[in-house]
Amino acid sequence: MHRILCVVALWSCGSMSLSALAADQEQAKVVQLSDAIYMVQTSGNVYMVKTPGGNVLIDTATSELAAEARNLLLAQNLGPVKYIILTHGHADHIGGIPLWKEPGIQIIAQRSYVEFVNYVTRLEGFFAPRNAAAFGGAPKPVGPWVGNYGAKVDPNILFDQEYSFTLGGVEFQLFSTPGETPDHLTVWLPAYKAAFIGDNYSGIGIPEPNSFPNLYAIRGTKPRWALDWASSLDKVLALKPDIVLNGHGQPIVGNQDITRLLGRYRDAILYVHDEVVKGMNSGKDVYTLMQEIKLPASYNLSESFGKVSWSVRGIYDGYAGWYDMNPTTMYETPASSVYPDLVKLAGGPEPLVRAALEKLDAGKPVEALHLTDVVLAYDQKNSGALNARLKVLSVLRDRCENYVEQGWLEYGIAKAKEKLGSQ
Repeated sequence: MHRILCVVALWSCGSMSLSALAADQEQAKVVQLSDAIYMVQTSGNVYMVKTPGGNVLIDTATSELAAEARNLLLAQNLGPVKYIILTHGHADHIGGIPLWKEPGIQIIAQRSYVEFVNYVTRLEGFFAPRNAAAFGGAPKPVGPWVGNYGAKVDPNILFDQEYSFTLGGVEFQLFSTPGETPDHLTVWLPAYKAAFIGDNYSGIGIPEPNSFPNLYAIRGTKPRWALDWASSLDKVLALKPDIVLNGHGQPIVGNQDITRLLGRYRDAILYVHDEVVKGMNSGKDVYTLMQEIKLPASYNLSESFGKVSWSVRGIYDGYAGWYDMNPTTMYETPASSVYPDLVKLAGGPEPLVRAALEKLDAGKPVEALHLTDVVLAYDQKNSGALNARLKVLSVLRDRCENYVEQGWLEYGIAKAKEKLGSQ
């Protein structure tokens, strides 16, 4: 068996501190993980597998950071790239394709990649402002709609369940492992007992504790099917890998740790899924389940990335759709259409603004937020409601532990300040 270098096993070899790891992430460099596997840790990890017959690139980073990753790998003089494998179609994994793509290079993806990139392109105008809000940037310029099937599809090899090839005597086995996206794949190198699994495990928190997965991305996504994700982790575990290489963060080294960490991740997904299904079958509504279902402490997973409550709603709505058996919701007129009437009945905005601040003082910030929604539907520039909203959003931001949630709260704060500043 080929040797895995000690630099990978940070927590067992003691070769690198967490502070040093953080510095490495700020200053991207090539890390040699074995005699043939190289990694550039960036927005999405880029891997190179060297063989006597040429090299295989696994993922390509974002378009903004791909050139740096490519230059770092080329400086190693590893030889020509023969294959590019895409673990999935997210932008932080496929952005560098144009820099590497040359005649003769084979690009491989799971067949669902085609529909996934078409889905993202189909809704480009919808996703652009949401992505900007979620990640704190300026919206990406969007041109005219290119239609339902206008995405650029770079892979020239697509497979359904399994695909394999041999290069320079090294066998590469690819498996369909849907999870964070439906087109996720796993690359298995039997000679190295190495599994490249993309974003099906959130490796950012290694060493422990790690975060619960983002079973539903609130910026907008199709349902991420929990049962498929769990089955995909089972497929990886069945390979009995000695090293798991993630789309983000550090690899996991040693089958004992891999079995424990990926098994815990799978079990947490199944626990939340099953509690939602049991709750649905007992007649509970989605908001009740969002409040009731908590991940047992024994799983030792934070909610710094994915949130259980968001996942509960994603699973519930993914199964049942939007109708909640309330006849009111069958119609196209939203509840907010009567908010101005409520303001008038309350005698104007002031009583509702006071009520919002009282809710905040009583430790009920989300209820306070709802009350500011009512006033702002009546007068979107009401300074009392906007100031109350700023206070509520700031309280929520300061107490939240989820960085995705924090990004959206920052967005709400910026929008409220923008409206106040325009008066």
